[in-house]
Amino acid sequence: MSYKILAINPGSTSTKIALYEDEKQIFVKTLDHTAEEIEKYERIQDQFEMRKDVVLSFLKENGYNVNELSAVVGRGGMLPKVKSGAYRVNEVMACRLKNNPVIEHASNLGALIAYEIANTIGVNAYIYDSVRVDELKDIARISGIIQIERTSTSHALNSRAMAIKYAKEQGKKYSDMNFVVAHLGGGISITVHEKGRMVDVLTDDEGPFSPERSGRVPCHDLIDLCFSGKYDARTMHKMLRGNGGLKSYLNTVDAREVQKRIDNGDEYAKLIYEAMAYQVAKGIGDLATVVEGNVDVIILTGGIAYSETLTSWIKKRVQFIAPVVIMPGENEMESLALGTLRVLRGEEESREYTE
Repeated sequence: MSYKILAINPGSTSTKIALYEDEKQIFVKTLDHTAEEIEKYERIQDQFEMRKDVVLSFLKENGYNVNELSAVVGRGGMLPKVKSGAYRVNEVMACRLKNNPVIEHASNLGALIAYEIANTIGVNAYIYDSVRVDELKDIARISGIIQIERTSTSHALNSRAMAIKYAKEQGKKYSDMNFVVAHLGGGISITVHEKGRMVDVLTDDEGPFSPERSGRVPCHDLIDLCFSGKYDARTMHKMLRGNGGLKSYLNTVDAREVQKRIDNGDEYAKLIYEAMAYQVAKGIGDLATVVEGNVDVIILTGGIAYSETLTSWIKKRVQFIAPVVIMPGENEMESLALGTLRVLRGEEESREYTE
């Protein structure tokens, strides 16, 4: 029996959709939303009907029958802490994402659109590996300030998918191996996977800087900057997420542009780009200690993993820990669809979301 799965991944200005028949990708399409469309809505949740209609219109106009779908999967949104893997979207989850998400974020719409379409045709909707996957050990939650608990927010979807894929290629099980996975994109997160559980993480505010995020910065200097009177809270948040990293130093978030500058002899651009690789390598070393150095493989993934320059710098510093494998690309649509396929085939069980 074959399964058809529609995957839905909302971003800030677009909604990406893909149709899979078992492991085969039938199509992938990015449906762009103009600034004028987006600006009509006060809250992200208010965009639900507009985005859903765009998805359904594309499918209808291109001759795809939604009634043939076996399941619909959406990008997991900003829920409270959840486990890894699949959750069936239910009324409790939909209500939380619609009315009280942890953070307003476009990904919250993924489950809602999937749920609406699935209900219409009488199949299940799922999310898979939400950005809020949190399987940290108790010891990993200790921050150093009692009022602040460490939690996990990461590129769990792609990171786990690449680890699962690598294990399968080696004829092994993800649950039998230890990985350190660095997702290198507009944001960078590094995760350590111990025998099937993502037990610790360096999030984008406590790990390496990235094209647009500052990563971990000296706390005393940050506090002084906050209370200098020069910046309001919104500006400071933007300095950390949006205007940090490569944007702060080189006024670009495009790693390809940075590479061009380096190729043209820009030594400052090379210093900053190599510093990003240096910090990623430090982060990988940090997390290798969590499993006492027993790392089977280090995986570099995400869009910037296509950069041979960056990955070679990282590899040089960490290959003494474990073999380094480069699996570039975001791989989000494939990860959503194949995770759901495993559920449909009975290879994984989905969870039921409760408050």
